[in-house]
Amino acid sequence: MSQQGAALQGYNNELVKCIEDLCTKRDDLQKQILVEDEEKSKIQNDIKILSERLAKVNESMSKKMAARNEFDKIISETEAAYMKILESSQTLLTVIKRDKGAVQEKTSGAQSST
Repeated sequence: MSQQGAALQGYNNELVKCIEDLCTKRDDLQKQILVEDEEKSKIQNDIKILSERLAKVNESMSKKMAARNEFDKIISETEAAYMKILESSQTLLTVIKRDKGAVQEKTSGAQSST
């Protein structure tokens, strides 16, 4: 009977040791979980901050692109108006040269007749 008691005591000791090992492994895993959970929280906070910054940058870019498009429109309209002015100037210059020539012909014809 003492042999059975000794065997039972040995089993009991081994079982207690196995349970203690399992508890130690569980505690180690729990520590790792806490560390990773803290890292997860930091990453989520970083994502939140970066998302807010991204939204601000997108908004700023949108406003600047709208302003640039307005500049493009104004430049295009101004260039078109300037081209019309150049065309009108060219036409005016042509008319003035023609009229000047006509007046000079009349003047030189009048001077020759007298």
